[in-house]
Amino acid sequence: MVSTAPYGAWQSPIDAAHAAHAGGRPDAVGMVGDEVWWVEPRPAEGGRHALVRRRSDGTESSVLDVPWNVRSRVIEYGGGPWAAVPRDGGGPLVVFTHFADQRLYAVEPDAPDGTEPRPLTPVSPVGGGLRWADPVLVVERGEVWCVLEEFTGERPTDVRRVIAAVPLDGSAARDRSAVRELTDDAHRFLTGPRLSPDGRRAAWIAWDHPRMPWDGSELKTARVTDGGFTEVRTLLGGPEESVAQTEWAPDGSLIAATDRSGWWNLHRVDVGSGLNVNLCAREEEFAGPLWRTHQRWFAPLASGLIAVLHGRGAAVLGILDPATGEVADAAGPWTEWAPALAVSGTRVVGVAASDRTSYEVVELDTRTGRARAIGARHTDAVDPAYYPRPRVRTFTGPGGREIHAHVYPPHNPDHAAPDGELPPLVVWAHGGPTSRSPLVLDLEIAYFTSRGIGVAEVNYGGSTGYGRAYRERLREAWGTVDVEDCAAVAEALAEEGTADRARLAIRGGSAGGWTAAASLASTGLYACGTIAYPVLDLLTWAADGTHDFESRYAESLVGSPTKEPDRCRERSPLHGAHRISAPFLLLQGLEDPICPPGQSERFVAAMAGRGVPHAYLTFEGEGHGFRRAETVICALRAELSLYAQTFGVEVGGGLVLSLGG
Repeated sequence: MVSTAPYGAWQSPIDAAHAAHAGGRPDAVGMVGDEVWWVEPRPAEGGRHALVRRRSDGTESSVLDVPWNVRSRVIEYGGGPWAAVPRDGGGPLVVFTHFADQRLYAVEPDAPDGTEPRPLTPVSPVGGGLRWADPVLVVERGEVWCVLEEFTGERPTDVRRVIAAVPLDGSAARDRSAVRELTDDAHRFLTGPRLSPDGRRAAWIAWDHPRMPWDGSELKTARVTDGGFTEVRTLLGGPEESVAQTEWAPDGSLIAATDRSGWWNLHRVDVGSGLNVNLCAREEEFAGPLWRTHQRWFAPLASGLIAVLHGRGAAVLGILDPATGEVADAAGPWTEWAPALAVSGTRVVGVAASDRTSYEVVELDTRTGRARAIGARHTDAVDPAYYPRPRVRTFTGPGGREIHAHVYPPHNPDHAAPDGELPPLVVWAHGGPTSRSPLVLDLEIAYFTSRGIGVAEVNYGGSTGYGRAYRERLREAWGTVDVEDCAAVAEALAEEGTADRARLAIRGGSAGGWTAAASLASTGLYACGTIAYPVLDLLTWAADGTHDFESRYAESLVGSPTKEPDRCRERSPLHGAHRISAPFLLLQGLEDPICPPGQSERFVAAMAGRGVPHAYLTFEGEGHGFRRAETVICALRAELSLYAQTFGVEVGGGLVLSLGG
């Protein structure tokens, strides 16, 4: 029976624990012989990342037990954390990065004596130490080749990166000099090497400050010799061209994703001349922002076809015929694929989700066209009748510009609101900001919509997935375009009667936390807001207040703190705190190297004594983004309590947030 209750007070079977345990997604998918391997987040195990294998008989098991945590900290967002090869007459040889000490380890998990992982690299006492990512096993040379990130001092920007060769015999664990550096450190950032089928050439992507990889990056190639890499050349890219990924096709040709057309399209590149041809010229994205060094949006197949992820505002799996430029999309319910493709023979494996299913490992057989979930399978923890029913919308912003958004109205089959009542709505601003919100099942969203609180995810100007021109709307406009676009969506939904204008809220984490805080300081539109692990002050954030990767990001987003300090100060929410009058919740991990707690602490201090209700919750052991189940549960319950108190509704059970002034 459907009962009548105010929006926000509906009873829901989706609790915070469901959302916490469904958090994260599989990543770093690879093929090891006939087996499929991947990294899987485990919120209930302290947020560790487990390396999982699916054997040919369909059984799954963890390769490494607690406390092993397969996750790299290179550029803090990480890169490929593992590699494995089958060995004749035995099980696979596995090399991985352990999160706790960032050392490379080797292990043979099928060894009869149950061998424990053995370290391949040393621990450095300097700064953030030695970190490793994107390993490639070169067994014939007795080495693993990967990205080495080496701190040279105590400052977060005292760091160098090279492609290095680590001996598999463990000698480098005792002597750092046993590591061979294959490149120099002429480029501040780079990805791991991709080796040609004959092993004679290597390709990788490099970029330098002040650019981010989606602003401008270069495709590099080199000849492989016993002494390292020689004849290093740049084939594509530059200050205004982003090369997001490169791979060698089985026939030895080189494929790269570049946005020289205004969209990340695939190009075949002649290694000798550098001449290139667009394989599928479309106003669609065939790649995305390189936030982690191992992301794979495409993978060449042995047949000459290419598995690709493509779309506008979405990434779907297709098979590209480079001879014709035609793409045949894979059948199935999955509408969003993560950049984690792997191939073997006629098999394509990736990570996919839809608005009714969470991310799972999916395999496509290109001979039959059959796709199926094979790992980390989605299961419905509650009746899917309580899941939200999203709508893909395009709104009009200032100057007539388009704004893309996903709108999730309140939905619960057990409840209806009183006649004439309009629902509260929370605008979600994604992080990045060079990123986007995918249209997938998110139980954090369902946690609110099933209680009668609507959600609107806004892919504001600057978001990816809509071409270079759309993402460059945010150049020197961060804190204005993102704020205006979020407000335009909220205003439009209120105007059409989808939301209650008096009960609008905003929330975001990281760069989304900046947008949420800046919106509270500048618009007067929102009744309250939730701000998580945010950027709040550009002047200190750029001055050794963040990690090396993003330390000059704000120069393109707002301006140089040294050349345009007034603009940076004016845009920063910390310096606009005196204009905030709406209640807010601030959430912060105490071990966050990207947005350290110092900014949040100064923000709270600036609000002290002003009579604005707010709460500041901190979490030991959490970094940038919350991974532990208990943290996510606490944060969600606190957020719900903020909305209940602000919107004037009763919610049963859970945390009652104390809002001081």
